[in-house]
Amino acid sequence: MKIEPAEHIKSISEYYFSVKLAEVARMNAQGKDVISLGVGAPDRMPSDETIRTLCETARRPDVHAYQPYTGIPELRRAYAQWYGKMYQVELAEEEVLPLIGSKEGILHISMTFLNFGDGVLVPDPGYPTYRSVSNLLRAQVIPYDLLEDNNWEPDFEALEKMDLSNVKLMWINYPNMPTGANASVELFEKLVDFGRRHDIVICHDNPYSFILNDQPMSILSVPGAKDICIELNSLSKSHNMSGWRMGMLASNPQFVKWVLKAKSNIDSGQFKPMQLAAVAALSNPDEWHAAMNATYAERRVWAEKIMDLLQCSYDKRQVGLFVWGRLRADAPDSKIFIDDILYSARVFITPGAIFGDNGVRFIRISLGSSAEKLEEAYQRIKKYVG
Repeated sequence: MKIEPAEHIKSISEYYFSVKLAEVARMNAQGKDVISLGVGAPDRMPSDETIRTLCETARRPDVHAYQPYTGIPELRRAYAQWYGKMYQVELAEEEVLPLIGSKEGILHISMTFLNFGDGVLVPDPGYPTYRSVSNLLRAQVIPYDLLEDNNWEPDFEALEKMDLSNVKLMWINYPNMPTGANASVELFEKLVDFGRRHDIVICHDNPYSFILNDQPMSILSVPGAKDICIELNSLSKSHNMSGWRMGMLASNPQFVKWVLKAKSNIDSGQFKPMQLAAVAALSNPDEWHAAMNATYAERRVWAEKIMDLLQCSYDKRQVGLFVWGRLRADAPDSKIFIDDILYSARVFITPGAIFGDNGVRFIRISLGSSAEKLEEAYQRIKKYVG
């Protein structure tokens, strides 16, 4: 048979966690009871008000039809008010577009701005979807280095030496995943200036602002940033709603309209009760977020103990949902290292290699499991390493 998939499908691999979590599931089915510290998926519930709103509104007879492609007005207003409160960024309704998760937004933005062969600046290490979506659209992936000795920030001198004539998009992500590095006003100002001078759309992926981070920031707070920047955000991590797929993007009205052209041809809106519940979630009191961060702080203690046990070095100033650590000098590369832990201690840790060449010597531990599970993982690894 001569049927073959498209070349862009041949150019990508199945998402790492899709493959690895299936392996973990098989191990669990065999009774091996693997503790997963891999995926950054919160294990706690959304707020009570969020759940109550979903349940109550789902019983109404007028909420089960198709919804606007732009999201309901109440949700756009809530996102705009949230940005004003949390980031001190003023957004009009037409500058906000709700999404079925920010991961889908990466595809929508890429489809909107990239022609065949256009260049895309992708961080290394960085979220694998930036690269895979670019490959799906047959764009030219141009990696740029994020290095530990430069605080995981772009090297602008190196960027300026690149051939940028064909580059249309640049993906950035702070607080950074996987490294936990935070941004600064100065970094965002440099990025806005870089994008403006080279006519490159700066796409900032910003889902980790409120986890163990005292200084949540938006790149849109930089004067003039809306002219050249798009920011993605999400309720997945910050509001314990990863399975709900509630995300958004913010930018100038023209960019939003262009992205809407792509989005409206792909999905048919989101279930209205979920949108109304998201409105409720965006009004969570500060105390709710403080309680979640107290939980993550307790978990982080055990994640760092695991890093110490594995003789990994790490920056205690990291923020976000993970702890990122450098392997000891004599350890094998991260994929071999984590497989040894998985098969011998029955603990799954994410290898840094999946995030790019600059992640090969690193591993990442998620704070998405309870402190009790993290402590148990510590004891299993301690028993194995002796």
